[in-house]
Amino acid sequence: MIATSEKTVREDKHCPHNAAINCTNCRLSGICLPLALEQDEIVQLDEIVQRGRPLQKRQHAYREGDTFTSVFAVRSGSFKAYSVTDTGEEQVTGFYFPGEIMGMDGIGQNRYASSAQALETSAICEIPFSRIQELSGRLPNMQGHFFRLLSQEIVEDQRHMTLLSKNTAEQRVASLLISISARNARRKLSPNRFRLPMSRGDIGHFLGLTIETVSRVFSRFAKQGLIEIENKDVSILDVPALQHIAAQED
Repeated sequence: MIATSEKTVREDKHCPHNAAINCTNCRLSGICLPLALEQDEIVQLDEIVQRGRPLQKRQHAYREGDTFTSVFAVRSGSFKAYSVTDTGEEQVTGFYFPGEIMGMDGIGQNRYASSAQALETSAICEIPFSRIQELSGRLPNMQGHFFRLLSQEIVEDQRHMTLLSKNTAEQRVASLLISISARNARRKLSPNRFRLPMSRGDIGHFLGLTIETVSRVFSRFAKQGLIEIENKDVSILDVPALQHIAAQED
């Protein structure tokens, strides 16, 4: 009985949804906010991080228009960020995976500019922004890293706008696959085999394409031997070819 209990405890410590995990032992510390921190500085950061229960699929971390209070680090699972247009249509503005920071679009206007919805059972770390500002004054390394995250967010927004305004359907889908591949590699996961947690509709709303067009492009890539795809599972067979498609000029 004791052995079983000990085994359960060990398994729980490795569960990505486990709220007991802290910044010191988190497997994502190499790509999240603690990246540039020393051990004693990580302890100070960990003291302000709030970890709640996992969010179930379709639950929100925050909603568009809510007062901005915190940024959120994805610890497990995945999220989509979306806004609603004046005509009531959903526009997906981004996807977030473990180790990535959500909610920074609320800094400027003090309100979140988009909603963040879980695509599957997911866990997050909530980091109150007022405490980040306070802590950054004492930890210049964290301040510098946070500014880099903000810069990265701006660059990603610019890439998304370029994607929507200039590229063909094939270029858009190829760019998304290459982006997810690179982000998986950063988390030391397979860059060539992964699961797409988002629906074809979400992909279409993100890329400015219809569901039918997204499905046709996936089928075309599969017939060309660039990928294998079964439901949400994707294997990239020819990374250079996809990169070439994504980088083509109109």
